[in-house]
Amino acid sequence: MSFFPKLGILGGGQLGKMLIQAANPLAIPIHILDPNPNCPASMWTSNLTVGDFRDYDAVYQFGQTVDVLTIEIEQVNIEALLQLQKEGKTVHPNPAKVQIIQDKGLQKDFFKKHQIATSDYQVFPNKKAVLAAIEANELQLPFVQKLRQFGYDGRGVQVIRTEADLDDLFEEPSLVEDLVDIDKELSVVVTKGKSGEIVCFDAVEMEFNPKANLVEFLFAPANISTAIATKAQELAIEVSKAFDIQGLLAVELFLTKGGEVLVNEVAPRPHNSGHHSIEACYTSQYQQHLRSILDLPLGNTALKMPAVMVNVLGEPNHTGKAKYNGLTECLEMKGVYVHLYGKEITKPFRKMGHITILDPDLEMAKKKARKVLELLKVVS
Repeated sequence: MSFFPKLGILGGGQLGKMLIQAANPLAIPIHILDPNPNCPASMWTSNLTVGDFRDYDAVYQFGQTVDVLTIEIEQVNIEALLQLQKEGKTVHPNPAKVQIIQDKGLQKDFFKKHQIATSDYQVFPNKKAVLAAIEANELQLPFVQKLRQFGYDGRGVQVIRTEADLDDLFEEPSLVEDLVDIDKELSVVVTKGKSGEIVCFDAVEMEFNPKANLVEFLFAPANISTAIATKAQELAIEVSKAFDIQGLLAVELFLTKGGEVLVNEVAPRPHNSGHHSIEACYTSQYQQHLRSILDLPLGNTALKMPAVMVNVLGEPNHTGKAKYNGLTECLEMKGVYVHLYGKEITKPFRKMGHITILDPDLEMAKKKARKVLELLKVVS
């Protein structure tokens, strides 16, 4: 019998897997709902329910078997979570707030309503409406177009620079944002506890793969001034207070070349921009999320050592059973921590794992990270 309540997680991907790993030292009982019986979390729990976390009945029935519910992916059935919450089940984050975050148009409306600094935007029901706005000179190139829903891991986001790019406009409802003059892309993971205490991790800096629109490198701490670092944390706290979510909230930010800090978007769960915290911080983002949603004291988020995180992505033109070329050489490197997610099939730019590199000298960690990226190739 556990000291802790049964925790149910909607989703058994890599984030679910790492939540289980963080729960193990405290023997927190974890139950997973995922449609894939071989999901990354499956090898870490015997309490896997195979079912679709987007389906009302699957989520509702799963919720009856646990004491507390959380998510590792936003695209879950909100109606079932709201009903479970109405019946007295503890659900974190609040499903009503997740419903806003699921829709990037509603997210931006939320920022505007709460006077949170963000880029200018318009929402459109379809491609035809975007083209009509351009024709009427109500929308000018270049701009960023994002699907309002179901975008994930770089999919559903594109930059429209020229008239030739207009052929590629999304047909579905979308959000169109001004193309910000970005100096750096930052992220702050912030956590709110039951008592209202809010704790931030240090701001990190992200470099993106230009083809996949996915984070390729993450640098902790970010190479920014103390004033900008403070501004980033203050803005993340402002966003956390506005959403009033118990648990983690990852706040992705733009630092403009003019020195402004703007909110890009948020995620109410553990996030790619916090993976480094497993080795680099006194308390990982996964431990922190568990502490928050189970009403435990929040932990120390300070960096033990500078770190670089590298996303391990499937190689272009490779789909099939995954093979990891160069893995042995990476494991031989000092201060290199390899996390493979256990996904059997690789696809182009699919997230297959991540690697964290620790070094007292951040520039040395960056050199090792680039060597890791050069060595490790996920092929079929």
